[in-house]
Amino acid sequence: MIILAATPIGNLGDASRRLVEALENAEIVAAEDTRVTQRLLQGLGVENRPRLVALHDHNERERSADLVEQARDVDVLVLSDAGMPTVSDPGYHLVTAAIEAGVTVTAIPGPSAVLMALAVSGLPTDRFTFEGFIPRKPGERASALGALVDEQRTMVFFESPNRLAESLRAIGHALGGSRRVVVCRELTKLHEEVRRGTADELAQWADAGVRGEIVVVVAGAKPRTVDLATAVQEVLLLTATESLKDAAASVAAATGLSRRTLYEAALRARR
Repeated sequence: MIILAATPIGNLGDASRRLVEALENAEIVAAEDTRVTQRLLQGLGVENRPRLVALHDHNERERSADLVEQARDVDVLVLSDAGMPTVSDPGYHLVTAAIEAGVTVTAIPGPSAVLMALAVSGLPTDRFTFEGFIPRKPGERASALGALVDEQRTMVFFESPNRLAESLRAIGHALGGSRRVVVCRELTKLHEEVRRGTADELAQWADAGVRGEIVVVVAGAKPRTVDLATAVQEVLLLTATESLKDAAASVAAATGLSRRTLYEAALRARR
């Protein structure tokens, strides 16, 4: 089978017993960076030396078929440099290839920067969305953030420390400078830091320079307060590009109004 194994995101003490046992018994390890995996083996005191196969963004598609065939005979352990493979890390194409080939895929759960940042943020955790890395190019970044203006779930992003200040400003520009934001830096490591404030406040703080692995957590939008007549007009406008049912659902999510009420009101207005 294919085994996706979560590795520590900074503190080796977070390695699970299952991960250590899997490493001790592994014959084949597909690793994002074989050098990082070698250091992990040494750090955890694992004496086993499995065959290490590089599996990264540049070779995953071409390597997946061979690894899937090998997984028919032996377990193939898949590791990213930190956290769970496939989550903004290599592994997705391997998983889809394995599923298509009828090869079992399972996982060894463990550390997650996304979930840890969400948990310590102090922002709502009942519903959230993980948006991956914020786009680098200004135009693409503005477009991606603009699409989240009405997103009511808490949003989690990854970001480079070198682009943090400009991304926080972009968040403020797109979602409002007073939007609540939490920046989590170096989670589980010696210099772990959690900064809470508004988008504008944290952008100013980040101007001084920030180091380390960064996770940004952003509060969701508050439901817009609109009257039913206005909301129905928004639904009708959206039907130019989507079904009435989907349009009613979109406006309901943004306004907090009943989807059924919007659908029926829009249907009557059409007649």
